[in-house]
Amino acid sequence: MRPPLTTPRRVNSSVFLQARDDAPTTCAISLLAAILSNLLHEGLGHAATALLAGTKSGLLTTVAWSSDFDSRLVAAGGTLANLAASIVFWIALRNAKSASVRWRFFLLTSFAFNLFEGTGYFLFSGVTNFDDWAQVIAGLHAHWLWRALLVIVGMASYLGAVLAVGIGIVRYVAVPRSESRRLRRLTFIPYFSTLILVCTAGLLNPMGIQLVWQSALLATAGAKSGLLWLRYYIPKGTVPRRRPDGIERSYVWITVALALSLPFVFVLGRGIVLHR
Repeated sequence: MRPPLTTPRRVNSSVFLQARDDAPTTCAISLLAAILSNLLHEGLGHAATALLAGTKSGLLTTVAWSSDFDSRLVAAGGTLANLAASIVFWIALRNAKSASVRWRFFLLTSFAFNLFEGTGYFLFSGVTNFDDWAQVIAGLHAHWLWRALLVIVGMASYLGAVLAVGIGIVRYVAVPRSESRRLRRLTFIPYFSTLILVCTAGLLNPMGIQLVWQSALLATAGAKSGLLWLRYYIPKGTVPRRRPDGIERSYVWITVALALSLPFVFVLGRGIVLHR
């Protein structure tokens, strides 16, 4: 005798398909993206620009570039390098159709760090009259107007950065808007791991502890704060365009991150003298 037919119980597909992300690997990828963003800002943007512009030597650390030569171009170089890099990473992310989710997350995080760093400096310098863009507008006629312009441009561009990064994490890392827990995980881990890395390296800089509070802490914590709340501003209708895979454990990413984080903190953190 055949058993009676029963109605199968429905399974919540969103729960069934929700991907899981390995925290150590997520942290490792975030640290590598943070190191790259920092090197682009301080190394390529400030140091390389100063050396090409005429300075003979200078001290490069994770929080600043110091030399006997200064100019508006050198001051603006860090921001410009980050903004240029963000364009490159965005293009690479959009075209990484067959790349692994780990590689796509690295491109997304690198895009976010560079874009937030670039746009955040406009607002930071405009409000505080300190750091890179305060040096760029120093001595200009109608200084108050330039500061106001920095604030306006900074607010508008930073909001645009938040929208772009939010769209990127949903579309190309394939994290649906409905998965709020996963969105928090993939934004909070990069934020706090980067903050710890940069502040730790900054503590070793030979130019004074004040740079830790002014640059490593305020600039980093403020510039990347969009990661903490961007999930609330992801436009409705934004859907994944890639396969929703989780970030699996990768000892390669973890090993490389550890191998580069140690010299970043203990070598570059203490400072490297560069000569022309």
